[in-house]
Amino acid sequence: MANKILYLPKNRNPNKVEYLCICAHQDDNEIMAMDGVLKGYDSKDFSFALAVTADGGGSARTGKFKDFTDEMMKEIRIKEQEKAAEIGRYNKLYLLGYPSKEIKDKNNEEIVNDYIEIIKELRPKVIYTHSILDKHPTHIGVALKVIEALRRLSKEYMPEEFYGCEVWRGLDWISDDKKVGFDMSNHLDLQKDILNVFESQIAGGKSYTEASIGRRYANATYFQSHSVDSYKLVNYGIDMKELLTNKKLSVKAFALSFVDDLKKEIESNL
Repeated sequence: MANKILYLPKNRNPNKVEYLCICAHQDDNEIMAMDGVLKGYDSKDFSFALAVTADGGGSARTGKFKDFTDEMMKEIRIKEQEKAAEIGRYNKLYLLGYPSKEIKDKNNEEIVNDYIEIIKELRPKVIYTHSILDKHPTHIGVALKVIEALRRLSKEYMPEEFYGCEVWRGLDWISDDKKVGFDMSNHLDLQKDILNVFESQIAGGKSYTEASIGRRYANATYFQSHSVDSYKLVNYGIDMKELLTNKKLSVKAFALSFVDDLKKEIESNL
């Protein structure tokens, strides 16, 4: 059984949740779904909420964290995610506490049911999760379970928008007409502050702040070759709403359609 925690930040935005991210690990949201965080941070009418699925015990560690046990790392990562929620004024933070092996287990119904409960409770208009084109198996496990949860829900709970976002595979290679660009040009200091909270990961040998902000700059600059930049920083996502409106559509076939589009574009250019 997972050790589930509901955290209500002291600095929370108390308005109705319109944006929800469901991700695998602590800090995934802050890398991939800052669009929702920033919109909730600024709004006087609606807010942002986050559900983190993994317990955080399997992360790489070095420096002052090198001798920490898995149980110690779980506690550290919980505190880091709670601090990020405070800085970002999240409405709610759900820490579901599952080990990665359970997230990757295709037969695990408990996680799907957790997602269903959260979505029914909040009824968000926009849901972000991992891209089905990601290369991290735990991220894919979350994405597939979010899709399954939404497919089981009735229309009254369907989000208006459903996005798969980039973490462990950028989405700059997606055909331009299939990309969704999220403008990250505002609150650069806030974006850095939230990412810097995850010291256990940065000290573990990953410069996530520089990498994430750098990717946003690169996405903005390299989006169009024949026009000036419209935005300073951009996160990419893919629209996955078709997987909800057409429940018979194979997730694998949908994912591979992006590869087919790229192949056709390369063939055309050559």
